This record gives sequence, C-alpha cells and structure tokens, in this order.
Amino acid sequence: MSLFIEHVTLDESFDHESVNFQLKILEKSGFGSETCIPPSMSRLPLTKSSTFDEEEAKTIIFSIIKELFEKNSVNPKTIDILIINSSMFSPTPSLSAMVVNKFGLRSNIMSYNLSGMGCSAGLISVDLAKDLLRVHRNSLALIVSTEILTLNWYNGKKRSMLLTNCLFRMGGVTLLMSSRDRDKKGAKYVLQHLIRTHKAREDRSYNCVFQDLDSEDKVGVSLSKDILHIAGDALKANIASLGPLVLPFTEQLRYGISIICRKTHVWGRKTSIYIPNFQRAFEHFCIHAGGRAVIHAIETNLRLSKEDVEASKMTLYRFGNTSSSSVWYELCYIEAKQRVKRGDRVWQIAFGSGFKCNSAVWKRVSDIDPKIENAWTDRIHSYPVDVPNVVKLTD
Repeated sequence: MSLFIEHVTLDESFDHESVNFQLKILEKSGFGSETCIPPSMSRLPLTKSSTFDEEEAKTIIFSIIKELFEKNSVNPKTIDILIINSSMFSPTPSLSAMVVNKFGLRSNIMSYNLSGMGCSAGLISVDLAKDLLRVHRNSLALIVSTEILTLNWYNGKKRSMLLTNCLFRMGGVTLLMSSRDRDKKGAKYVLQHLIRTHKAREDRSYNCVFQDLDSEDKVGVSLSKDILHIAGDALKANIASLGPLVLPFTEQLRYGISIICRKTHVWGRKTSIYIPNFQRAFEHFCIHAGGRAVIHAIETNLRLSKEDVEASKMTLYRFGNTSSSSVWYELCYIEAKQRVKRGDRVWQIAFGSGFKCNSAVWKRVSDIDPKIENAWTDRIHSYPVDVPNVVKLTD
C-alpha cells in the first residue's frame, strides 16, 4: 500500500483533487499492506509499454504454472486443453501461445485465450473446460486466470475511472480439470453446477463497467455508481436458475408461498419475500472480492454469517481485487483453515463486466492433506484480522 501511495502522490500527471480522491478511496477499501502492484508502477514517470505488460504477465503466469506442475507432478506434455483468461491484456501472439512456447506443450493442444470477459472470466473458463472435457474424454485441462494491470493505469481526472487504480491488484491462479478415470482418486472437488447470467441486453448493465476515453482522450475503465444495484439484479437472476438445483424442497416451498402471498395480498397487506437459507445448501461461500461494499451487500441480502464471508473479506484485505482469481484465493483460505471436509459444498459467486454473474458449485470429494501448501499456508495462523472501516491516509 505504501508503494501505491508514494506513486500516486509523486505522479505529476495527477492534480491535487485526483490524488486526494484516490487516497480517500484507499482509506475505505478494506485493503491491508500486502497487496501487490506491478513492477512498472514502481517507476516514475510511469511508462505504459507492452514490454512491461509482458513482464507482468510472465511474472504471474509462468510462476503459478511452474508451481502447479511441480506440486502435482504433471508433465506439461500431458496437458490436452489450455484456457487462459485475461480481460485487459490480449497481445499477439496470445498469452496461451506464450505458455505453449515456454513449457513446450504439445502441438495438437486445444488452446483458448479469453479476453474482455471481466472479473467473472475465471468461472467462464471453468465452464468452457467442463464442456470440452465432456466432448474429449480422457483429457486434462489447464486453466489460468489472471489480470494484467500495467497498461490499464489511468492518469486522468475522471473519478469513475480513477476507482480502478485503487481497487485492482496483481494476482493469478492455475487449476487442473480432468475427465481421466485415473484422476478420480486424487481429485479434490467435483463440479456439480455452473450457472451463468448475462445482462448485456440492458443498456444500464452493459455500460456499468466500460473502457472508454475521458474528455482528455485518456483511456480508462469507468465504474458506474449503479454497479451494486446492477450486481444485485444479476445475482437475483442467477439465483433463480441455481436455487431449484441446490435448495432443499422446504426452502423452495417457503419462497414460492411468499411470492404468492405478496402478489395476492392474502394477509390483507403487502408481505415481504422469503429469503431462502442458502446455508442449508452450502457449507462454504466464496464471494468475488470486488470491494467491501459488494461483499457486505451479499452478506446482508443472503443473511450470511461472519464466518461465511470471512474468506472474501480476508482475501480483499490481503490481496485486493485480483479480478477473476479472487474466488480461488478465497477457496485456498478456507482450505488453509482446514474447514473443508469431504462432502462439503462450496458456492463461488463471480461478477464481471457485461454485466455478468456466474455461480459454480463444487463438492469436496477427498480429505484435505495438511501437508499441501497454498497462497495462505505460511500466515494463515494470523487470520482473520480486524479490518477497520477507515484507515486514515490524508489530513
């Protein structure tokens, strides 16, 4: 955080009002001191260059793939499907081609590079892998989810675009999905459901996260003030499809009766709609760490407990908004706490530009091996921490 503050205050492209605005956003962000910004942002003046973007991409992607292969004793040549999602950085050759070149993947690999899909792209990659693995039996898929930030630093004055400077941080994740019979024994989770909701036909939803030019022809990504309401509408639509698949019959019945009573005024007055108890459907929740307001809104509206949203809040605190990879940092947190037991169900909720809301439901099919390390292992004993509502950075 200190490096970010130094960069913002010393960057002469920002006026005094823009500096103060960013610092005030950071004060209420819920971030800790360990969030990461790209190496290029430690240089002043900031130089936007594809060279620095490529440096950032290689730093993240190569290191996490190498670690995955080593931990799981995977030969790169056994990978049949490669899917990479990175919304804002889409070079030629592609990031997927860069990985094929670096790790010597086979020439007949099925390679996909997803861009422009926003923070929900990680679960879109999972959905694509799921469909491909159904068609191509006995195959192994490698998924890489990340966001490259260097070229997307905004140095203008438009406040809705300055928000992205304050919220997004470096991060990335890799995972393996398999349709090979021999991998069943070593699998950690089985994917039970993946529901995708896309609201782009509505102009308000389509425009709420938008890359554009400001009045000074500077490129930035604008975040609408309506984004919380739009995310709420998208989540409602997503839950309408997911609920019947996961909720016990009694919860569905109570919800249905409340709808009927509300529409018919059977009690002589307008009644509230029953909010299903999703704790009866899931043991664990991974809510996209897009910001503390997003997490709080879902916590309140779905009536979740503090422990239900602990992983999301701690991920936001330690890593910031890492875009599509945030729901995986949250799952790693729950695993590091050794809370996930065989048979437990995990609900991942991701939001993204468009506007999109995606849900993935995973079932744990093996016990946690305490010897396996992840991004949280070395300091999980220090969490959870109390996150203040405001960290004073300005006078």
